[in-house]
Amino acid sequence: MNPFEGMACSAAAATDVPLPGTATSVAGWLCVEHPGPWGRDVLGDEVLGPEITAELAARTAAAHVRPTLIRRPGRREFTGSRTVLLASSRPSGAWCERLEITDPTQLLDLDMQLLNGPPPGIGVPVSDPLVLVCVHGKRDRCCALLGRPIAADLAGKYPGQVWECSHTGGHRFAPALVLLPSGLTYGRLDPVSAAEVVAAAHRGTVATAGLRGRSCYTAVEQVAEIAVRDRGVADADDLMVELEPSCSEVPVVGAAIVTHRDGRRWRVTVRSRSLAPRQASCHAAPKEVTALIVDEVQLLTRNIEALAP
Repeated sequence: MNPFEGMACSAAAATDVPLPGTATSVAGWLCVEHPGPWGRDVLGDEVLGPEITAELAARTAAAHVRPTLIRRPGRREFTGSRTVLLASSRPSGAWCERLEITDPTQLLDLDMQLLNGPPPGIGVPVSDPLVLVCVHGKRDRCCALLGRPIAADLAGKYPGQVWECSHTGGHRFAPALVLLPSGLTYGRLDPVSAAEVVAAAHRGTVATAGLRGRSCYTAVEQVAEIAVRDRGVADADDLMVELEPSCSEVPVVGAAIVTHRDGRRWRVTVRSRSLAPRQASCHAAPKEVTALIVDEVQLLTRNIEALAP
């Protein structure tokens, strides 16, 4: 008998599935306000309409941009004007712009490839960190039940900066939160830890409790960055991560070089570990879980400035 049978997916994962390396890999975000009902699919005909759904899905996929539905926490009357957030999540030069549209067909006027470059200047620059909290109950009940209270609490503390959002990947880590434009992705938060995540972002630092990874990186790179950040050596924009060629040693599955802006460098090796099967989403069939574990963190170069005469 499966010991996780009948459990919510977030409860089944909480027992032993580590968070690092589980953020969805995406560098560009198209967030569209839609205060009405959401379907199971983010880009569904019933949401934005059949006249644009297929074309917008094709364009975002070609540009490796993640379409996301957003709405303000709490019920509000829809005025007909929709907020659109364009965000580029990168280790350096991340940016976010905000614009308003009155018709979803205006989304087809946007060049999605612009999200792969510098700020295009087609919207108002957003300087404060924005918070997306997944509440997409049509995808998984854990996101709605656990995400909505977090979104409401944060909205009270940071008015105008918090959005409920559609599926971000990883229902089993609910409540799930993404910061824009950094792409820092979190899971298993409570009101206290969620507030600290946002407070740290305002200070220009990174809270590591609940951190799943930075979305612009691969899973191995995410694990490597968090391993270095856990040592308390870096602020938000201090680190760059580069993946090494695949390692052949078993069970090592990869290694990455983490470089601090002051010259310090670390080599982090990461290995995989198989865990007992359990559901990745509520009501889904159990399947084997593979976790990424830090094998070694090796300091390669010390602080160059400190060693200079």
